[in-house]
Amino acid sequence: MTIVKWRPLKEAQKGIIEEFNEYGEGYLMKYTVRTIQIPGDYEQVARIMNHVLSEEINAEILADEDAKIPSKGVLKRNENGLLTGFDRFRLVAVDEQEHILGYGISWRAPWTADGELNHTLVVGPQYRNQGIGNELYKNLEEWAVANGANKLNYEVRDNELSSIEFAKKNGYTIERHSFESILDLSSFDRSLLEQINKQLLILPLSEITDTDKEERLYELYRETSIDIPGFNGDFFEFNEWRKWTLELPGSSPEYVLVAMDQSQYIGVAHILYQASTQSMYHEYTGVNKAYRGQGIGLTLKLKSIELAMKLNIKYMRTNNDSFNTPMLKINRDQLKFKAVPGNYKMVKNL
Repeated sequence: MTIVKWRPLKEAQKGIIEEFNEYGEGYLMKYTVRTIQIPGDYEQVARIMNHVLSEEINAEILADEDAKIPSKGVLKRNENGLLTGFDRFRLVAVDEQEHILGYGISWRAPWTADGELNHTLVVGPQYRNQGIGNELYKNLEEWAVANGANKLNYEVRDNELSSIEFAKKNGYTIERHSFESILDLSSFDRSLLEQINKQLLILPLSEITDTDKEERLYELYRETSIDIPGFNGDFFEFNEWRKWTLELPGSSPEYVLVAMDQSQYIGVAHILYQASTQSMYHEYTGVNKAYRGQGIGLTLKLKSIELAMKLNIKYMRTNNDSFNTPMLKINRDQLKFKAVPGNYKMVKNL
């Protein structure tokens, strides 16, 4: 197995970009692309990211994410020569006062599909069309190529036409569409709660007494996740799953609802509390294949809504792959979630 070495930016790429543009009236701006500095850059990176995120993040959330990831990554090649392992490369574009104008990251996690890297690139709206995105992207792709990636994944808001065109100009095509939906709980039709199957045992994880309940829940996630349209790569190892599921910001054992058939875990719904907007994000719904078609998914969703209403939540938000017809039918046709702008997964083969 070949170890892929970290390749730093070339000296010329780390210096000031000799490109000047009009920046307000009669002012010429020059900017520099450098690697991220933590924790100092967290607050400004969060502010830049919030231009494209559905719910705001902050410096604390970014710090929490970093704490879950080893500071030193290792990229490798498998027996087929495809990139594996994990690492990330983060850049910011700053002006002369160190104000962050744009942010980019190229990353892969241990569960990312072999050969692939994931990219995120955001430039503040007032700083676009000045070459900042191009400069950030050029460095991200050079890092990806140097490390032997053969496919890049890039997520773009489906209503950001300029970002879609930017991706297309850089060789990306749309592979999948993820729809986003919102349910206003103040106008929710409470009569729909009558469809809850009261014969189905559903308990919050906090009330389940099994000593191995997290391990058993992990197996349910693992079994059901592979059937979700758009899933690729490997599933999390248990400890990683726990970090990126049960320990997500806004997660709580009370917000993990488990459907049971006697002692067997047959379905799960997981919702996250968003304190800044007094909302909840429906992070996951899964039903064991042998129990599908019995309305368990609908009951789990309704129980999640019922819980959110008890907590005086204003609205719920969720995302669904465009090919996940059963869940789209539940969310939009039966529960009346309203469509809002979603995301395209755009890809480029290297």
